[in-house]
Amino acid sequence: MTVIAVLAEPPRPGLVLSDLAATSPLSEAAAADLYAAMLKDICVAVERSGGDLLVNYLPDDELPEELVGDTSAEAEIRALVADALGGTEDVRFEPQVGSTFAARAGNTVTHLLEEEAVHSAAVVRPVVPQLGRTHIDSAAMKLRSTPVVLGPSTEGRVHFAGFRDPIDFTDAYDTPEVQTLAERADEADLGLDYIPMLPVVETGADLATLVPMLRSRVASERVVPEHTTTFVFERGLRVEETDGVLELVVD
Repeated sequence: MTVIAVLAEPPRPGLVLSDLAATSPLSEAAAADLYAAMLKDICVAVERSGGDLLVNYLPDDELPEELVGDTSAEAEIRALVADALGGTEDVRFEPQVGSTFAARAGNTVTHLLEEEAVHSAAVVRPVVPQLGRTHIDSAAMKLRSTPVVLGPSTEGRVHFAGFRDPIDFTDAYDTPEVQTLAERADEADLGLDYIPMLPVVETGADLATLVPMLRSRVASERVVPEHTTTFVFERGLRVEETDGVLELVVD
């Protein structure tokens, strides 16, 4: 069984999705609310899959001093996960360890594979709301025969990185992530496979890619990530053409 580690930060304005707030009509507070919605959706997807959910939260001592609140980061994230899943009895929570994202991801994956002897471990960030149960289960199936499985995204990013064997994680998420991770797998003489490309949401352009997809799926009565889609419709987000240019607008 694959352990899916969701590397999450408390959804606080100024901490999460700052680039999105700077490049879209969303305020930093709204961007934080979107992050919380996407975190809920990714936890639901993992819970419904055949994988085991591990929420790796960024602890208070790793937060900027001005963003440390009365509620701890762990408590805030636990409350969100409990709201999404109806409880946290089957969810494991662990603090992130490391000074960079690559270090934190590497520490988690290496510990799971080498110290806990799990069959495979994967890292996802809560910015890929369309990652669903079928994607996760497909990746787990591929990991039975292939040591590394990546989920590519736009601009060379990845939305999923699964491992049956560790790689050298030092700067492994350097841009372009999908190429750097593939090169590390090759250096370790590990086979590599992929799951379908999905959009991540980190900028205004990313959100402009996602919004029409969600509205299209709602119109065709297809499955959608509930919390993210609710956010999009309640905030009136849509993409419109203005002077020949597509742009994200808020009703």
